Amino acid sequence: HIKDSYYFEVPRALWSSHRESIGDFPSWWVRNDSDFQKWEAERLINELGGLGGDAPSDIALHDLVHDWEHWQHEAHLNHGRPLDVFLEMQNANAIAAWKAWQKQEGNAKKPIADYLDEADVPYEWFVRAMADPETAEKWQGAKREAGDLAAYEEHAEWSETKIEHYNELLQGKILIPQPFGELRNAYQRESGFAISKFMVIEVVVAVLVCVLFAWLAKRMASSDRPRGRLWNMLEAFLLFIRNDIARNAIGHHDGDKFTPVLWSLFFFILGCNLMGILPWLGAPTGSFAVTLALAVVTFGTGMLCGMKRFGFFGFWKNQIPSMHLPPAILFTLGLVVIPMLFVIEVVGLFIKHGVLGIRLLANMVAGHLVLFGIMNIAFGGEAIVATTSWWMTAAIVVVGATLFTCLELFVAFLQAYVFSLLSALFIGQAVHHH
Repeated sequence: HIKDSYYFEVPRALWSSHRESIGDFPSWWVRNDSDFQKWEAERLINELGGLGGDAPSDIALHDLVHDWEHWQHEAHLNHGRPLDVFLEMQNANAIAAWKAWQKQEGNAKKPIADYLDEADVPYEWFVRAMADPETAEKWQGAKREAGDLAAYEEHAEWSETKIEHYNELLQGKILIPQPFGELRNAYQRESGFAISKFMVIEVVVAVLVCVLFAWLAKRMASSDRPRGRLWNMLEAFLLFIRNDIARNAIGHHDGDKFTPVLWSLFFFILGCNLMGILPWLGAPTGSFAVTLALAVVTFGTGMLCGMKRFGFFGFWKNQIPSMHLPPAILFTLGLVVIPMLFVIEVVGLFIKHGVLGIRLLANMVAGHLVLFGIMNIAFGGEAIVATTSWWMTAAIVVVGATLFTCLELFVAFLQAYVFSLLSALFIGQAVHHH
């Protein structure tokens, strides 16, 4: 519910995995398999000798494999990364050190070869090889050849035990197809455009909002008065946003112009928030990328409409508050105070829109974290208290989690309202004189 991923997780009974061979598993899953990575590393090592330059010795290659395996377990971010990534990161570190070395007096124009002659650089032979464009191009071809999944599937065979273990791990996980990109794992993109769980949920919310209000518009066009609970409820929301948010914050005349934008923001945010309460889904508004994009919509709307009304320079001039002072005093203060006010107001303009996105993110994530902490009381208590006491703890936790879920339902509506209200205030400031 909190972290985005490239799969939907449901109860295992609803989605089972019955893969029988290597080819049945996703390509990124196979690439993270330890046997595949060892097979790939062996093929890559065989290719290293043909890159040209100073070929590494057998001892150096043995040390390379040992260092790579140690590096994989050294940090969480390195887990599952192949040998070619390890070597390229070593090369990147060497290039960064060389650029820092160039800043020293007398080294400004010296090539990387001079730096390698003086410094003790890990895998110097690889760094020298990558400095040659022709060798670097050969390296790219060697990587593609070494990591050929089709060749691996043709020659390798996983044991039934491994396949059964992997099927167990994939039980209850609905993997999202990736026609436009490649994944590194279930949570990270490798290249291209990867479709995540939150993206799917956002599209679903957008479609539902469009369908719902297309239905409402059709009903309103064919009847003079609301009929039915859904119609009355939706119209109440629409009128509230127009009368109590848009018109109050922007003005009666301009407020009606921006009401459709505020309607769209409110119902999209509300839909995303409510998705976080449903089982097996998640709230896209718990992702900073989503909330920042929504804040950019508000910022862009206010800035573009402000520039349309006041002109490009007039919009930025309007950021400075009016000062009703005598001309002589105003001229004297203007040399110092007005530039300071301009900088403060412009910086504040960006900060307040950034905070607009952060506060929505923080409020949505906080609710899930509180529920997570409450549920952990039961699991932690089971290990330290007697069985009879644990049942009492579990009952309290269930009641507490239920109450907090009801509170989250209220927060979902509240945060959609607050975001829309602040957006209306910011847009109103952008299109009116200060």
